[in-house]
Amino acid sequence: MTYKVKKSFGHNEGLSCCFRQWRANTHCNLLHGYALSVLFTLESNQLDERNWVYDFGGFKIIKEFLHHWFDHTTIIAKDDPEMQQFFFLSDKKLINLKILDDVGCEKFAEFIFKESCRLVPEFELILESVLVKEHNSNGAIFSKGD
Repeated sequence: MTYKVKKSFGHNEGLSCCFRQWRANTHCNLLHGYALSVLFTLESNQLDERNWVYDFGGFKIIKEFLHHWFDHTTIIAKDDPEMQQFFFLSDKKLINLKILDDVGCEKFAEFIFKESCRLVPEFELILESVLVKEHNSNGAIFSKGD
């Protein structure tokens, strides 16, 4: 028997970030932004003493983490060839610059999954997947796999 629960931070949460995929041969190589949504799926073969997979109140630290990284930020890949321009804008206090290894829904989902497990150690056992959506049509999932 497997129990699954979901915790979502919807598009209305305010996770409005700007990024670019500089390697793209399309308009995605331009700065653009979305109000992201994030959906966590947790699973367990057993419930705790309260008959829960996880206490949703424990997501407070995750919410803070999401807002730190994705609320009114500009996220750039560490190897973006225009990095100096972004540092300039950040130094002028025109952007809240965050740097990740890579950008895009797939990489954001992976980053959120791994950082959530670091912030909430019990997630190592129960976090099944993280879904990041730009809007209702586009999204990506990172899961722990088998």
